[in-house]
Amino acid sequence: MPDSETENLAHLAVGLRDLIASKKTLLLSTVSVDKHPEISYAPFVRDEKGIFYIFISELARHTVNLMHHPQAAILFIRPESESENLFARERAVFRCRVEEVERSDKHYHRRLDAMAEQFGEVVGVLRGLPDFHLFALHPESGQYTVGFGEAYTIDFPAGHLSPIGPAQKPKK
Repeated sequence: MPDSETENLAHLAVGLRDLIASKKTLLLSTVSVDKHPEISYAPFVRDEKGIFYIFISELARHTVNLMHHPQAAILFIRPESESENLFARERAVFRCRVEEVERSDKHYHRRLDAMAEQFGEVVGVLRGLPDFHLFALHPESGQYTVGFGEAYTIDFPAGHLSPIGPAQKPKK
C-alpha cells in the first residue's frame, strides 16, 4: 500500500475516533420480541478495549429487546448543523454482540463509576433502582462513511479501515 494511502487511512481512523469521542449518547437499534426493528438512544461510556456500555431501564423497550435478542446496531453521526451535505453526513455504524453485565461482575461497579464521572449524580440515583441493567455492546463489524464515495469497513479489534469500492470523492 502506498505511503499516502496509509497516511490517508490513518487520518481517517483519527476522524472516526474523534467522531465517537465527540458524543455522549449513541443511537441504538434493537429487535423487538415480535421481531420488529426499533430505535432509541442511550448515554454510553467506552472502555479501553472499545466496548460500549449503556445503563438502561426495563421500562424502556430496548432493554427488553436486548434481554431477548442480544444484538444491536449503534450509530454515531455528525450533527446536521456541522454537515455540508445532508445526503453525505459523516457517520459510523457498528453491529454489536450484546451481553448484560451482572451486578456481581467485577466490572459492573467500575463501569458505573465511569458513567458517574461522565454524567454526574444521576447515575448514583439510577444505580439504586432495580430495573436498571448494564449492557456491554461488543462491536463485531462496522462501517465508517465520510462522504459520497468514501465508505470504509472497520476491522475489529485492530480498528483498521479498508475502502469499500472506490474510496475517492466524485470529481466535480
